[in-house]
Amino acid sequence: MTALAVTAPGAVQAAPKLPENYNFFGGIPHELSHPNGSLPGSNDFDCEPSKIHPNPVVLTHGTGGGAQTNWGAYVPMLKNAGFCVFALTYGSYPEAPWPLNQIGGTQPLERSAAELKVFVDKVRKATGAEKVDIVGHSQGTIMPSYYAKFLGGRDKIDKYVSLAPLWRGTYGFAGDLILPVAKRMGIPEKNVTPIFSSLGQMLGGSQFIKKLWADGGPYLPGIDYTNISTRYDEAVVPYTSGQVAGGPGRSVKNIVVQDGCAQDYSEHAGIAGSKRAAYFVYNALDPEHPRTVPCRFAAPFTG
Repeated sequence: MTALAVTAPGAVQAAPKLPENYNFFGGIPHELSHPNGSLPGSNDFDCEPSKIHPNPVVLTHGTGGGAQTNWGAYVPMLKNAGFCVFALTYGSYPEAPWPLNQIGGTQPLERSAAELKVFVDKVRKATGAEKVDIVGHSQGTIMPSYYAKFLGGRDKIDKYVSLAPLWRGTYGFAGDLILPVAKRMGIPEKNVTPIFSSLGQMLGGSQFIKKLWADGGPYLPGIDYTNISTRYDEAVVPYTSGQVAGGPGRSVKNIVVQDGCAQDYSEHAGIAGSKRAAYFVYNALDPEHPRTVPCRFAAPFTG
């Protein structure tokens, strides 16, 4: 005889849990099987925020990433925890054929910030939320700051969590050589790289970075910032570019994933797959119900 599940009249069955996969590449299979779609659990515009998690979470990917490819580790974790989760592909060429139209972060950061503004307003209208929380990776850590500082977003963001941030820009070979040479040749920083026009803007000393730092630095009062960096970051050079203290009236917490856990070898990409980093993100979003942050082996590139 087969056992039957009995549900009490009027009871609401919990939604099945999404499988959690702490791997930076975890979202790619779904993009391949559902081109131009959304990861299961994300972009549900009928989602009603709970009292515990009243702010929808908006995920902003890194350079070359997208709504699905960048967030395979984060959408299921956050959705399973009861958050309303949203992700956009910004700064792409939407008129291009797939998969080129899902390679995001290629356009000038100002244009991408304007796209984020439209998306956040859509999320707020659908959910009835006053504010959203931002979780960004790489380029997605500084682009929302432009939205916050210059496009009216400062009163629409509550928590702002950054993975591999680059508040001071990235230096190394690119920042120390390419940008100064381009300036001497009269080449605008947006044209330093012809396809990814955003890259020149992220170099240390760029006009974009200088504008973010005007009027007291990149942070704003009233927003809670958490920066999560890795010592093995090969794209943000030095990694401390993202470990910037807050000034007067600013709420800022800086975290390095290797502090207290030498087993985490995640670098620039892998930090978006590292379970340790993900739990730091969760605790920044929900400090009232913190999880124990694990220390386990995390490989480069995958996390």
